[in-house]
Amino acid sequence: MMLTKLGLMNAKTPRRIGMTAYPGEKEEAKTPLKPSIYGLTLQELAEWLEAHGEKKFRARQVWDWLYKKRVEHWHEMKNVNRSCLELLDAHFALNSLKVQVRQQSADGTVKYLFELADGNVIETVLMRHSYGLSVCVTTQVGCNIGCTFCASGLLAKVRDLDSGEMVEQLIQVQRDLDRREPGKRVSHVVVMGIGEPFDNYEQLMRFLRIINAQEGLGIGARHITVSTSGIVPRIYDFADANLQVNLAVSLHAPNDRLRTQIMRINKAYPLAQLMEACRYYVEKTNRRITFEYILLRDVNDHKREALELAELVRPIRHLVYVNLIPYNPVDEHVQYQRSTPEAIQTFYKTLKSKGIACGIRREHGTDIDAACGQLRSKHVKRQARPESVH
Repeated sequence: MMLTKLGLMNAKTPRRIGMTAYPGEKEEAKTPLKPSIYGLTLQELAEWLEAHGEKKFRARQVWDWLYKKRVEHWHEMKNVNRSCLELLDAHFALNSLKVQVRQQSADGTVKYLFELADGNVIETVLMRHSYGLSVCVTTQVGCNIGCTFCASGLLAKVRDLDSGEMVEQLIQVQRDLDRREPGKRVSHVVVMGIGEPFDNYEQLMRFLRIINAQEGLGIGARHITVSTSGIVPRIYDFADANLQVNLAVSLHAPNDRLRTQIMRINKAYPLAQLMEACRYYVEKTNRRITFEYILLRDVNDHKREALELAELVRPIRHLVYVNLIPYNPVDEHVQYQRSTPEAIQTFYKTLKSKGIACGIRREHGTDIDAACGQLRSKHVKRQARPESVH
């Protein structure tokens, strides 16, 4: 039974769902942290309540308050009996994320820095598109993939997030919209925040199923995209999972020499293995795969790399889209600069001339800490800086 695996069926003390002890947990935190209520499916909550002496139908009442009314306190659940609310409060957190920083760009992009219950911080981003509102979700505290151009990897991975902490990022953003822009709804999700989603695969899959459920947020599977730097075994697993969720692969180079230089993961899963996994994915799912390609000036943005890239994806080009991304410079990575507009256009036109579907990503939040992980990195460094002596 799922609840037994989660350690919740007969739990006497609160504990985190699906998590073990992690580095960086504060020494003084003697009491185990309560897991987020958002880490449970409706069925799991019903089973848990029944196992603790409550009626199963209470789960639907609670669910409505969580996902439709999006309450911030247990006592706001007016039609739920007091004993049930006290039980839930004793075992689960309703607000395990707190907003530390909220940055809003002139284009309407909003970047949130959330503090987790253990004191760690993560980023979440709300983006506005012609087709709706999209949220970029974080899956880990820090990242160990080691891409040499990325702000997310400036701070090593501390731990994985659990599914509840992932779901709650959406809930917190939606609550903010409810207050500031009533009637607006998050309609799309991209799992492209801090960390490697496929390095936290089980919690990622729980998250996807929870947010896709119609009785909850009801975000359509085809409105969800998961990005990976190329963990090959998980690409096969994801294909076999038979979801309608979109897959994006961070490619950023068309050959092993260059990709290994800028993405350490290529040593473990070189391009031949990665492309074979991508071929399996498109053949198994008959779904398009997106290749993310950040353009770095005089590194991977020449016409020759565009021609190599076109040849690399040619065997599956009927189900390929290449997303060209202008680079957001990061102070700590001075060796990389944004490609010139001319180089970006030449790269784009070269791919198009070879029959490769592609586009240049519209930029969001360029007047705030735009690069993924940049806001968190600055915040953590400020916190670590010793106070000045006057």
